[in-house]
Amino acid sequence: MLLDASRIVMVYALNDRLRFTMGFLGTLLRAVTRGAALYPIMQEGVMHGLLARLMYRHMSFRTLHLSTRMRKEDTKSQLTQELDLDGWKSLMKSDSPEAESKTVSDSKEETSLNAMRELVEMWRLAGKMVPENISEDQLRVLVELPTKSSRKKFLKHLTIKEGYKKSQKAKKKLKEIRKVEALHAKESKEESDVRNTYFMQFWQKSMDNMNNARAAQSMVFGQPLVFDMSYSNYMSQRELDNTVSQLMESEGCNRRSSDPFHIHFCNLENYGPYHKAFLKRYQDAWDKLFLTATEKSYIDVFPANELIYLTADSPNVMKTFEHDKVYIVGSLVDKCQQTGLSLANAKRLKLATLRLPLEKYLQWEVGAKNLTLDQMTRILLTLKDTGDWKHALEFVPKRKHDGFVDPCQLDILRRKKVYEFAANSKKVSKIPTSLAPKSTGRKWWEEDN
Repeated sequence: MLLDASRIVMVYALNDRLRFTMGFLGTLLRAVTRGAALYPIMQEGVMHGLLARLMYRHMSFRTLHLSTRMRKEDTKSQLTQELDLDGWKSLMKSDSPEAESKTVSDSKEETSLNAMRELVEMWRLAGKMVPENISEDQLRVLVELPTKSSRKKFLKHLTIKEGYKKSQKAKKKLKEIRKVEALHAKESKEESDVRNTYFMQFWQKSMDNMNNARAAQSMVFGQPLVFDMSYSNYMSQRELDNTVSQLMESEGCNRRSSDPFHIHFCNLENYGPYHKAFLKRYQDAWDKLFLTATEKSYIDVFPANELIYLTADSPNVMKTFEHDKVYIVGSLVDKCQQTGLSLANAKRLKLATLRLPLEKYLQWEVGAKNLTLDQMTRILLTLKDTGDWKHALEFVPKRKHDGFVDPCQLDILRRKKVYEFAANSKKVSKIPTSLAPKSTGRKWWEEDN
């Protein structure tokens, strides 16, 4: 049915063209017979416009009229058959020479890539350094390389790069596993701690509030601990920064203790080197600290008979901790070993001085017995709470001594060292009897029965 309709349409179109041609020729003959002035007009080029107008008049609004039956059949055929535009475009493009050349080049490139992929697989089976996964772009780079050695070098580079990525992924995965295990262990520990106690764990903010409350209470009822801030002229800027860091650590450990001191920063010059360093470190928190900072000297704040200056150069050894005394610690970090500064200051003010009994309880190595400010604070806090020297001197760094000494054996060891020194000396011909150990019939290290 569709073919018959198309034939009818073609017949109608031919009839219309024939009618148009006959009408045009008739009009032209009538125009020629009307006058002889047509020839000059044609010479001037008007004939072209006339012919164009005649053709436009006869061709512009001519339409093809079909019968109702034809229209229905044509609409039905359009509904039943859909025009495949994508297929028509691909068909038209395939007919062009550029598309044909592009298709040929694509096929050649695909062939070369397949050949290179097989070559890489063969090298892998042969034991060469070939990556496990290779992309299309890397294969194209391999195809473009001119020599076999350059291809092998490129594959070696890809293999090393792939191994590095694998190792990084493995390290990252192992790190995540360890992190998860540590988190689980921490959670299980917290659960066990909570399970085995009657009290829940405090939040950090609650702990800070509790520590601040203790520090505030110590400002009213606590024992004073004075830091002498009059040594800024004896230190360099680096030593001053170290001193401030140690003072901040001392304030923190004192605030976190169960029975803190009432800390006094005496001889603190307003906007001096110490004050500027504190403002730089603490910033707005400086005014919120639970301590006393004053420009006055400690002899103007406390009675002189209650003050005890702790210095490593003092000849007096501290035996017990006294709760009714005010201990003074010099805020000094001396890298140049300017010994005797704090002792001279205490003597100038006629104050009592003491030093820690380090050589009595520790096997001290060669070197000065100076400790940092935070270590002194921890030792004094422990002595205040327990009164145990062995427990307090655990804050002395282990690199400075060989361990604790039994006080009962300390005198015997000292006498033995003096006796050995006297026996080995060439200048001494006779050993004094007072230095020689008593002959008790047993060795000095043997205990009594």
